[in-house]
Amino acid sequence: MNHDTYDNAYIAGILNSVKSIAIIGASANDVRPSFFVTKYLIDKGYRVYPVNPGQTGKEIAGAMTYASLADLPGPVDMVDIFRASNAVPGIVEEILAMDPLPKVVWMQLTVRDDASAVRLEEKGIKVVMNRCPKIEYGRLSGEIGWNGVNSRVISSKKPVMRQGFQSFGIRQR
Repeated sequence: MNHDTYDNAYIAGILNSVKSIAIIGASANDVRPSFFVTKYLIDKGYRVYPVNPGQTGKEIAGAMTYASLADLPGPVDMVDIFRASNAVPGIVEEILAMDPLPKVVWMQLTVRDDASAVRLEEKGIKVVMNRCPKIEYGRLSGEIGWNGVNSRVISSKKPVMRQGFQSFGIRQR
């Protein structure tokens, strides 16, 4: 697969099918991007499991934090990697040891490892690199346009009130 560009349908398909996400490198610091992403995905209805050994047993954005993927209480659909690219091969080893395997491995902005992507795809795992699920969700749902950003997506959908926040939402609960 060409990981330089992704079709909107590929990204939307992932965001629509995934229900549970482990975020490796989630931060308890509420000014860090990994905290924003964790909170945003929880607010959008995903079941999120922060993974951060330094925060084990504590909550990040209201979700219990785990030391490693092996410590998660159950399977996850997606693993979101919020670590430097040179950490990806080791994380992929942990991912490939999971049973069952996740459907998707998502690497955050600036995170890319083509050799790891090939290994994951050989096991039937979808891979997204150098993208942020929060940004992609906002772009595809049109929410990012509320702030004047061109999402390159045109929609006539009306906002729907969901638990106190407006959302064009690409997910249906």
